[in-house]
Amino acid sequence: MHKMGELKNLVEEGKIKYIGLSEASASTIRRAHAVHPITAIQLEWSLWSRDVEEDIVPTCRELGIGIGAYSPLGRGFLSSGPKIVDTLGKKDFRKSLPRFKPENLEHNASIFEHVAEMAMRKGCTPSQLALAWVHHQGNDVCPIPGTTKIENLNKNIGALSVKLSPEEMAELESFATADAVKGERY
Repeated sequence: MHKMGELKNLVEEGKIKYIGLSEASASTIRRAHAVHPITAIQLEWSLWSRDVEEDIVPTCRELGIGIGAYSPLGRGFLSSGPKIVDTLGKKDFRKSLPRFKPENLEHNASIFEHVAEMAMRKGCTPSQLALAWVHHQGNDVCPIPGTTKIENLNKNIGALSVKLSPEEMAELESFATADAVKGERY
């Protein structure tokens, strides 16, 4: 936690205002927070990356730390489903990720099919539904989708209008359990 001490000094010197961490474990968050309050944690959280719900999210909530959820669209999978691999360029790092490998992609397709079917019922896109699910996790959570096209940005903003009941949240979670996804994140 030597680095945390250095960051604390920077806050005390007025050179930085807040301290945030990325991809930290619950124990690291606790140790760091004991040195100086952590303002925000950035972590991967989506319908197909839910492992953070076990320890990390409860730790953040206990300590009053905000959550920035990156890849809330499962690196694009929750927007396009398995066909996304056909659109990836030769050097796209996602091609090397276990979840995008053919042997896992076919299995994971069923998650996207459920999301797409529910999105159709709700009159929104699969990506809007997936973003809405992250957004509905609480006022302490801010989804941060990576977007390069204005058209997608506007669709993402539309996700704020998608309202999910507790029953709909439970339905989404039932087919996107932490163990339903095949392949590690990295």
